[in-house]
Amino acid sequence: MTPAADSGAPALQAIAARAVALVEEGDTVGLGSGRAASAFIEALGERVRGGLRISGVATSEGTAALARRLGIPLVAITEDVELALTVDGADEVAPNLDVVKGRGGALVRERIVAAASREQIILVGPDKLVTHLGERGPVPVEYVPMGEGLVLRRLKALGLRPELRPGAAGAPFISDNGNRIFDCHLPAPLPDGHAARALEAQLHAIAGVVGTGLFLGTAARVLVGHRDGKVDELTRGGTP
Repeated sequence: MTPAADSGAPALQAIAARAVALVEEGDTVGLGSGRAASAFIEALGERVRGGLRISGVATSEGTAALARRLGIPLVAITEDVELALTVDGADEVAPNLDVVKGRGGALVRERIVAAASREQIILVGPDKLVTHLGERGPVPVEYVPMGEGLVLRRLKALGLRPELRPGAAGAPFISDNGNRIFDCHLPAPLPDGHAARALEAQLHAIAGVVGTGLFLGTAARVLVGHRDGKVDELTRGGTP
């Protein structure tokens, strides 16, 4: 199934419509990767065909191809480009709006685009809401292939259980940046935002690691779509 294959589902249509209504004339918009982001991109493409003038920055090669097919003009992040907002999906969302991303493999570019934006908006279904990060799956860690042995040893020393993400025909998965990903299973879900930030710092301290799926404090709001078309909006509070 392609990321946009079921983007017509009522929940996805509803959150995509709510998100696309936030885009204004002249905005530069970060275009996320995955199923929910693809629904947003398709809705944005309809507005562009209707005369809305915006530009987009893609977080993956797949997203770039979808945007071009829909007629959304793409630009690079230059020194002078600040994005109005980025709309993306997530794999897990904690109550404080910390999220896990990257199980689709675009985590590094997603982080760059989010950092270049004034606001990051996350689109999910209720199944992605968790009490603690790490409840539903691993934390992806992208690394430079040369450092694989060192990264593996350091991840295990942190008590994690890393698994090399497989790609096509049994070969390792290769990101759009030419790197590999370890999916790191936690010994237990992270109890709070402070524990998540401590783990993030430990992961980034490993030579060869270029990004993690812990997106902490980046989401300004989360739109949660339900099957009946209802959308809940969650906004960030002040506590990690």
